[in-house]
Amino acid sequence: MSTKALNVVVIGGGAAGFFGAIACAESHPYARVTLLEAARKPLTKVEISGGGRCNVTHACFDPSLLVQHYPRGSKALRGAFTRFQAKDTIAWFECRGVQLKTEADGRMFPVTDDSATIVNCLMQSAIDAGVQLRVGAAVKSVMRSGTTFQVQLKSGEVLEADRLLLATGSSPVGYAIAQSLGHSITPPVPSLFTFTIRDSRLQNLAGVSVNSVHLRLQIGEKTCLEQTGPLLITHWGLSGPAVLKLSAWGARDLHDSHYQATLIINWLPQYNLETLRQDLLKVKSQLAKRTIAASCPVPIPRRLWERLIEQVGIGEGSSGPVRWAELSNKTLNALVQELTRGQYRVSGKGAFKEEFVTCGGVNLKEVDFKTMESRCCPSLYFAGEILDIDGVTGGFNFQSAWTTGWLAGQAMG
Repeated sequence: MSTKALNVVVIGGGAAGFFGAIACAESHPYARVTLLEAARKPLTKVEISGGGRCNVTHACFDPSLLVQHYPRGSKALRGAFTRFQAKDTIAWFECRGVQLKTEADGRMFPVTDDSATIVNCLMQSAIDAGVQLRVGAAVKSVMRSGTTFQVQLKSGEVLEADRLLLATGSSPVGYAIAQSLGHSITPPVPSLFTFTIRDSRLQNLAGVSVNSVHLRLQIGEKTCLEQTGPLLITHWGLSGPAVLKLSAWGARDLHDSHYQATLIINWLPQYNLETLRQDLLKVKSQLAKRTIAASCPVPIPRRLWERLIEQVGIGEGSSGPVRWAELSNKTLNALVQELTRGQYRVSGKGAFKEEFVTCGGVNLKEVDFKTMESRCCPSLYFAGEILDIDGVTGGFNFQSAWTTGWLAGQAMG
């Protein structure tokens, strides 16, 4: 075995960069691994993710099911997940003393509920593996020189690398370097965002949530997407897992339509139209003298019920609040329609906290997913969000970062 030291440079001190640097240094003791981070503090996205708890991965251990959570990149990740998937992530952290726990929805967090646990583990693992971490080391450009790379920092310093890993997330610098080395970039656009909806039905209901709704998103004439899951009403419109998943699957079409779309909400997906109608008729006969506003017979929050019945004209009548006995068949049908097929106009996108995810990046056909090595430029590797891969909310974006980082790290030595 050759004992010549390999110079490996990793650009980007996020989840994928750290994982790649650690995997390379641990697997290849003769490699000199330098990790460059432009900011003064690495792993900031890990620190703020999951509301400061860090949603490390998702408890989905079948690669064929796991890939179904990636609007872009599922085909490329299929083989990658057979080599390193969620159970491997769990084992990696456990053997370094970090226990993870699974929540009811499958998301996995450190048992401490503190992202600092994950940050500290990655930092310590890098130190133990001999990775040289350099913060405040912004890269200006990369040149290919024979079989090596010349990495020029903004400070003027030049580092030589035999292997180069780009793990720069959605940073324009990373895309520019990839392009300069022969790669094509699918233009990045936001993914995972909330919907801006100005509608009187949602006004002053911020904080109201519904455990399960069915959403249909109509974008232009061609695209119709569906999701079922929890929904949260916000000051500016709608959020929650169902909306965030729709935003991920529809990211590019929504961008192209300037975030104009129609959202059709079924607040009661557990009913079919006829059973809902029959249930409301039963209530009408059993609670004839009760006011409709005061007796919500379906599993949605009372304030939302009041707003939806107002929409179909069941509010205050000339003689006070409308009672069930006064409900006409025509109004009953309108109420069923409002509860199951209410239309809302999406007029823009909000932010999803600070966890900014993009779709777009390095064209996946230009990367070998067995090793994460470039097919255009030998000894160049990619990991994480710089690739045209993005997952829905729930730990899937971190899992693709761990997987691609690990594969690159194993291969670079």
